[in-house]
Amino acid sequence: MITEIHSQEEFNTEIASHKGYSLIDFWATWCGPCRMMAPVMENAEKVLGDKIHFCKVDVDELQDLAGQFDIMSIILFKDGEEVNRMIGAVPQEEFISQLENMMAWAAQKQKGRTAFLSSPLFYYGR
Repeated sequence: MITEIHSQEEFNTEIASHKGYSLIDFWATWCGPCRMMAPVMENAEKVLGDKIHFCKVDVDELQDLAGQFDIMSIILFKDGEEVNRMIGAVPQEEFISQLENMMAWAAQKQKGRTAFLSSPLFYYGR
């Protein structure tokens, strides 16, 4: 189940203090691609929920938090630190693949093995 974040305190608990991977989707009800990604996110949570803690924030409800990250996108964190972000709607298989790639990249970075890896920054038209 995707956790909805409604306050800075909940963000601190669910993301900033979370050990392991967590993902936050900054979305809006009026955003077409955001609505397209909702079922993709729910399916991805079913597939990767044992590896990633999935959360979402309505940018209209928490404008200050959204502004803190200067975004409307999906951000992957590990141990409260940003790993990478994605913008835009993508098919489910591609979304899951990108998340797996980001986790693999973060694991290599943590081991100091990123000499030949560049950060996998993924942008899609949202």
